Amino acid sequence: MFEKSIKKAKGTGLDLLGQTNRIVEGTTIKGNIEAIADIRIDGVIEGNVEVKGRLVLGPIARIKGDIRCENSEIEGEIEGNIVVNDLLTVKSTAKIKGDIKVGRLAVEPGAKIDVKCQMVGCDTVS
Repeated sequence: MFEKSIKKAKGTGLDLLGQTNRIVEGTTIKGNIEAIADIRIDGVIEGNVEVKGRLVLGPIARIKGDIRCENSEIEGEIEGNIVVNDLLTVKSTAKIKGDIKVGRLAVEPGAKIDVKCQMVGCDTVS
């Protein structure tokens, strides 16, 4: 009767509906990360992060590197360039330094951002 939309990794047959990668507090990764499914980061990343879905950066998380994703919610710290195809939500605890290119942007009062921002239509972010 009801059909669910299911995200599948191209060529793998893996069902990614409801799956989220997690990098927990106390974890440090030095190197690039690529993820097909959504990812939540509460640790430290020293490298670039590319996510085909949603990236959530927790309040104590830090990334030193570039980010590319579909949607993102940022509560922690980022030093690097950010490309978000659709919506970037910057929470009040966030600290961002770098350039951002987004389809849509929401910034809560209190966020500390030192960026050059380019807003383009959701279909034209590259």
